Amino acid sequence: MSAYFIPIIFISIFCYAKRKKVPTYDTFARGAKKAIPLVVDIFPYVATIMIAVALLRESGATAWLASLCSPIFNLLGIPSQLIELVLLRPFTGSGSYAILNDILLQFGADSYISRCACVILGCSETIFYVTALYTSKTNVKKLLYAIPIALICAVVGSILACLLCKIM
Repeated sequence: MSAYFIPIIFISIFCYAKRKKVPTYDTFARGAKKAIPLVVDIFPYVATIMIAVALLRESGATAWLASLCSPIFNLLGIPSQLIELVLLRPFTGSGSYAILNDILLQFGADSYISRCACVILGCSETIFYVTALYTSKTNVKKLLYAIPIALICAVVGSILACLLCKIM
């Protein structure tokens, strides 16, 4: 049934636009045309985050930080195998999926570590990536409380993910 939702939504929007006499193709083309300058504007912010994450991973800084934070994360109930994922998730989505792939290959899809990693990935967000993306095009620049609260929520989500995976 869920496979039909997206086609139904598209057909419904198309029929509604047709009834309102909106030129759908022209409207879509105008919207796509406006997206190109937006992509050009936000590209430096996205590239900066991606380069920073690649440098952190390749230099071994994330592995060093993971070993340094291991006692704290173990106390919170997060296995040491997931620390690098928890640390990198706020920065990058693709890097997080690469770490998830490594975890799935190493531990298998049905292991406790793999289930925790999947839930952590599902319950968290790329905080710095999204922040850089949205603040590049808005007037909101004061993020004094937003980023620390988002990071705390990501850690709490990771703790709960590991707890729920242990219970279930």
